[in-house]
Amino acid sequence: MVGQQPTSTVESESSGGVTTIWLNRPDRRNAVTAGLVEDLLGALDAVATGRQPAGVVLLAGKGKAFCAGHDLKEPVPPGDSRPRLERLQEVTRRIRALRQPVIAVVQGWAVGAGAEFALGCDLVLAAEDAAFRFPEVGLGLSVTGGASRLLPAIVGPLKAKELVLLGEPVDAAAAQRLGLVNTVLPADELHAGARQRAQQLAANPTAAALAKRALDAGPESSLDAALELEVTHALLTETSGEASLPTDPAVQGRS
Repeated sequence: MVGQQPTSTVESESSGGVTTIWLNRPDRRNAVTAGLVEDLLGALDAVATGRQPAGVVLLAGKGKAFCAGHDLKEPVPPGDSRPRLERLQEVTRRIRALRQPVIAVVQGWAVGAGAEFALGCDLVLAAEDAAFRFPEVGLGLSVTGGASRLLPAIVGPLKAKELVLLGEPVDAAAAQRLGLVNTVLPADELHAGARQRAQQLAANPTAAALAKRALDAGPESSLDAALELEVTHALLTETSGEASLPTDPAVQGRS
């Protein structure tokens, strides 16, 4: 394993074109503090600038949980609410802005800000014991991290209101049915399965990055704009050196 860069609340390690960013507060179920947010932003910046090389990023949590949301034992200094919330939202911005696909690897609880971290990723893999919850309304708080935009786009407006207003837990199987999760795996296979998928994407990093960009832009684009972007990306992939013709007829779409 190379490129390991530990910090107090986040660790990053790179190998085989894949960078794994670990939330590292297992004793608090990786609950969010101001320090964790800054360390996470630093880890994402290292990938964005190439200091931490990556074709694909895995975002995971150490211990039994992905992220249990805000650490309610951490006091908020007076007058610090807006800067703190804006820094938290910057996590979603930077995940979405990365050229590399980001895969959330969720075991145990993904609550509040933790569920929103997963929402911001491009793919979500979950262990069978995973559960998602948006409890903010029941705590007299508000969703952050772009949930008001991302959640309805994934599950539909009516279901998004149910999840946020009622704040009930959603287990991994139900989350997969709703489209919050791509794949559910046994807990002991989760990280190996995530790494296998990441390495598959990392084999063609240019194509994966361009596909992410096109799919993110597509819903907000006209058809003509989408077609033009696809042509531009197709030309870029032709010159990337990654393209190869499949020999398997099933891959080629022929019987």
